[in-house]
Amino acid sequence: MTAAPNPHADANKHDRVIHVLRVRYSKAGKVRFTSHRDVARMWERAFRRSGLPVARTEGFTPRPRVSFGLALPTGYESVGEYLDIVVSAPPAPNELDGAGLANGRRLTAAELPELLTDALPVGIEVQAIEFRVGRTASLQELVTRCRWTFEIRDLDEAVAHVAVTKLLDSTSIPTTRQHKGKQRTDDIRPAIYHLTVIDSGAYGVKFETELAAKPRVVRPSELVPVLAPAHEMGVAVRIKQLTEQEGAAHEPLMCNATPAPYVQARAS
Repeated sequence: MTAAPNPHADANKHDRVIHVLRVRYSKAGKVRFTSHRDVARMWERAFRRSGLPVARTEGFTPRPRVSFGLALPTGYESVGEYLDIVVSAPPAPNELDGAGLANGRRLTAAELPELLTDALPVGIEVQAIEFRVGRTASLQELVTRCRWTFEIRDLDEAVAHVAVTKLLDSTSIPTTRQHKGKQRTDDIRPAIYHLTVIDSGAYGVKFETELAAKPRVVRPSELVPVLAPAHEMGVAVRIKQLTEQEGAAHEPLMCNATPAPYVQARAS
């Protein structure tokens, strides 16, 4: 006899409380040449190595329930990457239930960065973790702009200042790029919120800029041909991903984030 369908099954599924770890991490050094897809695989391996109780999707090929922030271009570094992890073991106040995690030992939020960093390749380090309860918009939907630093090699600082002033005074900056096999021309001037020279050294000039992430992500590499057509870009670093709340810009993980003493000690 076929069992009668449960009319409350779907409702119960959607009413289930969601427990999320929002993670901020860095990506620097040689690992910057790995793609976004490869980084996702690295995180999956880190979940298995650390024993973190990550919830999985349903179906024939279940996957970890994770959601990344904006994809970082290959070759770029970052000190402000984000990841949301849905966990299957609900956290107690400021703790994650230790069932199956690190041989059953309960870990505080301050200890989790070290646990995950040790399971990740050199160059990827967890900076902070925050517990959240309930469904929220995805990071890719929330982030509207990014702050970057980037270098232009073999550029004179005086020339750089003149180029920045000229760019900011422009009313239109058309740029052409490849998009899905076709050339597309966009005006990126409205996407530039901020641009300034912050340093110069033996290898060139360092800039800081804040660029729009919607309707598409504008990258520092698109500014280089405008600022210094005959020069190449050096190291580029994403330092912040920003959301907008009540007209002000905020990072996705700020107020209740737990600092990572482990990472601070390694950086000192």
